[in-house]
Amino acid sequence: MRVTYRELHDVLSRALERAGLEPERAQLSARLVADASRDGVASHGLNLFPRLLRMIATGIVDVRARARCVSAHGSIERWDGGRGVGNLNAHDAMSAAIALARAHGIGCVALANTNHWMRGGTYGWQAADAGVIGVCWTNTLPNLPPWGADVARVGNNPLVIAVPRPDGHVVLDMAMSQFSYGALAAHRLRGEMLPVPGGFDNSGALTQDPAAIEASRRPLPIGFWKGSGLAVMLDLIAATLSGGRATHEIPADPEQETGVSQVFLALDASSLAAPGETIRIVDAIVADLQVRYPGERTLETRRRNMTDGIPVEPSIWQDVLGYVAHTS
Repeated sequence: MRVTYRELHDVLSRALERAGLEPERAQLSARLVADASRDGVASHGLNLFPRLLRMIATGIVDVRARARCVSAHGSIERWDGGRGVGNLNAHDAMSAAIALARAHGIGCVALANTNHWMRGGTYGWQAADAGVIGVCWTNTLPNLPPWGADVARVGNNPLVIAVPRPDGHVVLDMAMSQFSYGALAAHRLRGEMLPVPGGFDNSGALTQDPAAIEASRRPLPIGFWKGSGLAVMLDLIAATLSGGRATHEIPADPEQETGVSQVFLALDASSLAAPGETIRIVDAIVADLQVRYPGERTLETRRRNMTDGIPVEPSIWQDVLGYVAHTS
């Protein structure tokens, strides 16, 4: 099932207004969610939206809260998200990091006490669209066993790295697990097996069955022990810079996941280089790959979906439509 971008955005915006967001903030949050589905990441776009509405309804997400700076030193700031809407907090934090980079060449905003940021790649694209290098990550609830264990104690802690490029930004958006839980759910909803083993089943065997991995809660870390170690380090840095919660302090229930910690970095390479130098360097690296670069498929998907309509999971779409109708 496909809908137009405008229809998707308008329905999401109306739902968020019904949930209590101010119209301007509802429109921005809706755009960020719609952009994720437009770019082929419905797992962290529309598919995650009903959970956001439920968490607003239960008071876990505070629609009135706005992220604010609580301390600063030079080009680094510590912010408190007030447990507000996750994608709005993240957008504001990356905007602040970009402004710091304009002034200092580099900017860092560490955000505590916030909620799920939906698609992490959103904030990489935001930085690249502003002409700066963006790096950001978040910790999560414990949903990934540390290497050598079978109980989830670390997060799959998504990491985003974006480099601006006029002919198409280079954007890497990845979790520390081979497949994020959102990707597992998306494959399960489509009735598809994973293309490669993505975790363990309850018997401890590697499997391509997304439902079996969801049941065991044992996704496979990227690079085996390396991904597990990187997840730990990202959690350490996010919690210490922000002064917020580490993964072991975050509720393990996805419907209760709140108070996460995030880091947003922006680097203005143009402040160090001659005009056109950074573009030549990035273009040369991309040309030498001779295969797809990170972010290229996203641009192709974006163009196709803006022309043909954005794919939506019918049951989830009907749930959102029902929410709008019920709260009208």
